[in-house]
Amino acid sequence: MIKTFTHDDVIRYVYEETSPEENLLIEDAMMSDPELMTQFLDTLELRALMDKIERQPRPDTLNAILQYSRSYPPNPASRLLA
Repeated sequence: MIKTFTHDDVIRYVYEETSPEENLLIEDAMMSDPELMTQFLDTLELRALMDKIERQPRPDTLNAILQYSRSYPPNPASRLLA
């Protein structure tokens, strides 16, 4: 029986979510299917690009969090003793 692999299988392969046996089957499939190999290379490139993304919160978000935290005493246990 010949297994047909999908883009989802390639993504699982790239993120190392496949078994060693499945890896061999997917690698064989990619060698014989140029479209699957193209999907693999595109997925590798996207993963590398996503790893470079650095996200930072907006300054107004940080200010809102800090403002909210300033409305509470530094030691919450001190409210229980009062």
